[in-house]
Amino acid sequence: MRKNEYSDDDLLMLSGIQHIAFCERQWGLIHIEQQWAENSRTVEGHHLHERVDDPYASEARKDLAILRAATIISYQLGLSGTADVIEFIRTDGEGVMLTGYTGKWIPHPVEYKRGKPKSDDRDQVQLCAQATCLEEMFNIQIHKGALFYGETRHRETVEFSAGLRNRVNELAIRMHELFRQGQTPLPVFKSHCKSCSLIDICLPKSIQRIRDVNQFLTNEFKPID
Repeated sequence: MRKNEYSDDDLLMLSGIQHIAFCERQWGLIHIEQQWAENSRTVEGHHLHERVDDPYASEARKDLAILRAATIISYQLGLSGTADVIEFIRTDGEGVMLTGYTGKWIPHPVEYKRGKPKSDDRDQVQLCAQATCLEEMFNIQIHKGALFYGETRHRETVEFSAGLRNRVNELAIRMHELFRQGQTPLPVFKSHCKSCSLIDICLPKSIQRIRDVNQFLTNEFKPID
């Protein structure tokens, strides 16, 4: 049995692990400063999730039971949130018992995303964090999940490797560190900033330019001993 590391009062939003995987400053603006801005990507994402996240919608087939908009939690990571879809797949081996169903079932998280697969791992870490919550809640090992992309209409299988699990743990620890500090990280302008809905709030180029000038002045005008 895992030892709980966080209390209810410590829990942060699980969805934030995707934000911090993308950019620490974006995470700070949203989760420390409570800032948000919509762009076409976030609006499309909301519409996609509205079609998926119906907590009263569930379905069952012979070897598949589907639960939507399920609340999940991990005291080990100190995160809680909502899983878009959890597919429970009937198994002949080890699994969990479901109320109203016979047999054993393996939880299989599925996260819905707009667009297409990204070049970084932000979607994978969010899905793996969801799996960690389910593992803790059901006391079971989950080996894989899936990402469904609205633009490509393609489902991508994600294996929860040791490396991905370590990445999730490290990001969760970093989220709690930054939240305790209560200070939003300074920006580092990169190409992905152009796609961020918070670029006009973050002002990465302007703030970095000021930092560069200040650093230049500090280096050039050092006090004479």
